[in-house]
Amino acid sequence: MSFLSNYYLPPEWEPHLAVWLAWPYDKISFGSLNEKDNKIDPERLPKVEAVFLDILKALTTSEQVNLIVRNKTKYQNIPEGVRIYEADYADVWTRDYMPLFVKDKQGHLTAVKWNYDAYGEQFVELLKDNKVWPQVNQELKIKTVEPGILLEGGSIEQNGSGTILTTEQCLLKRNPKISKADYEDIFGKYLGVTKVIWLKEGLTNDHTDGHIDEIAKFVAPNKIVCAYEDDPSDENYRILDENYRVLKNAVDNKGKPFEVVKLPMPHMCYHNGEKAPVSYANFFIGNKVVLVPAYNDPNDAKALETIQSCFPDRKAISIDCSEIIYGGGAIHCMTQQVPAA
Repeated sequence: MSFLSNYYLPPEWEPHLAVWLAWPYDKISFGSLNEKDNKIDPERLPKVEAVFLDILKALTTSEQVNLIVRNKTKYQNIPEGVRIYEADYADVWTRDYMPLFVKDKQGHLTAVKWNYDAYGEQFVELLKDNKVWPQVNQELKIKTVEPGILLEGGSIEQNGSGTILTTEQCLLKRNPKISKADYEDIFGKYLGVTKVIWLKEGLTNDHTDGHIDEIAKFVAPNKIVCAYEDDPSDENYRILDENYRVLKNAVDNKGKPFEVVKLPMPHMCYHNGEKAPVSYANFFIGNKVVLVPAYNDPNDAKALETIQSCFPDRKAISIDCSEIIYGGGAIHCMTQQVPAA
C-alpha cells in the first residue's frame, strides 16, 4: 500500500481547480544582458511582463489563476478574478518549486512538496523559492507531505493512469545516492505511480539537466508528443531520435503501447551564441485552452497545428516566448496546476 493510499497524480488535461504562476520582476533572472556591451537590456523585462499578461488573460477565461507577487499593492493591471498571494520569491518557475498536487477518488487534495535546490545550486539566488509554498500555504492550509528528496516538477510527466516519463540525466544527477529503483519506490508511495519510463537525456545546453517537459509530454493516457529533430547534423538529433525510439518501444503499466507524435523543433533560438534549450513540448494544457510557445521560428505554425490536433475540445493559443526563454524556460515551466475535486 502506498504512503498516500488511494491517491494519484492527475494528468494535466483533467479539470483544474486553479493554476499557480509568479509575476516576473527580475531583469537578471531573465538574462536581460545585452551581448554587445554585457549590460542589462532595459527593454526585455517589460516585453516579458507584457507576454505574461497575455498568459494570464488566456488562462482566466476558463480557470482560477493564483498569482504570486512580492507586493500586493504594486500590480494594478492584473486581469479581474486573479487571486493574489504575497511571498518572498526569486523567479517564476512555479512548475519546479511548487508542490505536485495529488488527490484521491473522493477529490481530497494533498500537496507533495519536494526539496528544491535551484538546479543543483547553479543559481544560489533562487534557493529562496524552496520556501514559497510554506508562505502561501499559511493561508490555504492544504495538507502537505515532504518526501525529503530533490525533485523539480518539470522533471516528470504523468499520464494519470500510473505511468510517468522522466530522464536519467536529471534525476540521477540531482540525487546521486538514489537509484532508479529507489525513485520508482518513492513515486509509488507518493504519486501512485507503478511504471516509470526512463529516457536518457534532455536537450543540449539545458541548465535543468534534462527536464522531460522540454522533450516529451502526454496528451492522453497512451498518446505522447515527442520533440524531434529531422536534421542529422543538429546537435539535438541523436538525443531526440533516441528518445523517440525508446517511447515507440515502451509500454505503460498495463502493457499497452503508446502512440508517439513527432513535434518539430525550433531552429532560430540562440543565446550567447549557443543553441537555447527550448522546444514546443513546453506547452500548458488548461481547462479550455492549450498555451503553446512560439519563438518567431518557421516551425511555430506546424507545432501549433500538431498540438491543436491532439486537443479537438480545446483551443490551442500561440504565445510568443522569444523573450521569456532568456530566463531559461517557457509556459509549462511557469505554471503548476491544482487538480479539481
